[in-house]
Amino acid sequence: MFIVLLKFAENKSQAAQFMQAHKDWIARGFEEGVFLLVGSLRPDDIQPIGGGGILAHGSSRAELEARVQEDPFVAEKVVRAEITEIAPAKADDRMAFLLG
Repeated sequence: MFIVLLKFAENKSQAAQFMQAHKDWIARGFEEGVFLLVGSLRPDDIQPIGGGGILAHGSSRAELEARVQEDPFVAEKVVRAEITEIAPAKADDRMAFLLG
């Protein structure tokens, strides 16, 4: 399982230009069963960098890294991506599928 943080980068002012392509990229991640949750980093008032986060699973790190590089926001340096891998050891019953 992975947490992907997408933090605004040098071209953040171009976000609107690539927003629809970024949303399409997110939709593909859900359709292909890799993304479980996507949202904005909060709170904005103490997170001046801004950006978003993704909970992903069912993919190798290499596959996820390649997928993240296909995000138009990443490709156009609107955001920079940080990927953190988590090896789940215990989960609520509702999330037991993450234990492998």
